[in-house]
Amino acid sequence: MALATTLLSGCGADQEPPADADRTTSSPGPSATPEGSPSPEPSVSAPSEEPEPSASPSGSADEGSGDDSADGSDGAGDDSGKGDDDKGDGNKGESQDDKGDKDKGSKDDEPEEPDHIEYGEVSNRVGKLQQRLQDLGYFVSSVDKSYGGETQQAVFALQKAGGLYRDGVVGDATQAAADKGVVPKPQTSSGKVLEIDIDRQLVLAVENGKVVKVINASSGNGETYEAKGNTYTAYTPRGSFAVYREENRMYASGLELGDMWRPKFFTGGIAVHGSASVPAFPASHGCVRVSNGAMDWIWDTWGAPSGTPVVVY
Repeated sequence: MALATTLLSGCGADQEPPADADRTTSSPGPSATPEGSPSPEPSVSAPSEEPEPSASPSGSADEGSGDDSADGSDGAGDDSGKGDDDKGDGNKGESQDDKGDKDKGSKDDEPEEPDHIEYGEVSNRVGKLQQRLQDLGYFVSSVDKSYGGETQQAVFALQKAGGLYRDGVVGDATQAAADKGVVPKPQTSSGKVLEIDIDRQLVLAVENGKVVKVINASSGNGETYEAKGNTYTAYTPRGSFAVYREENRMYASGLELGDMWRPKFFTGGIAVHGSASVPAFPASHGCVRVSNGAMDWIWDTWGAPSGTPVVVY
């Protein structure tokens, strides 16, 4: 009984869900776990809103961070041409062949394009990648040819869906997944449902069994933490729920753990909400983080009003 009270009190302690908003049925079995850190599921849970750094209400999805793009290797010029010292004093022994070789060398000195795409690159091939991700349903709001935080979030999601290493770098395997059209399969077949895949750390917007948007997410990391003198476990419960409360603003955690952008609560103090920090692994105190831009899309484009089913598996 004490555990149940703690579960509901989370960060949404000021408003508990009505009885019919709690879990009604168990969710479908989890999908196979891809490479990367699976979300731990501790035996003692007390979910709460997260302690992340304050999320920016700007709605921008570009708060993600990544490594700077690698510099290409320099090509070496052709030094085979040699001038004839006996020919003319005015050119200091420099023949026409020498001049041609120098021109050739200057072109070779230009950096080579790296064989992968990573954070920070601005190029046409980044634009093609963004368009492909957008066409597949991964959350990319604009095709601007610049690999920023929003693109990195979409690449994380693609790598998770394909069971690949989650580093945000588009090498051969990740590009092949994009070319092949890898998209996660939904667990539900009817209605408008917000699905949360804990194993792969993804949020799926699903309509009548079709995935319309794939969003990178980060849920409870399974670690214990202190809040207002009590000890809790960062755990995101699995099951079938529904959005029972929503806050269209920057919302402060009831356990003083930080701010959440436009949260939609689906059980106790657990919500899907926007954050400035959405890594490729579980990192929250129980809530499900998505980028601020993705949360704006859920609110302003897709909807997910109170009563929208939320299935966590």
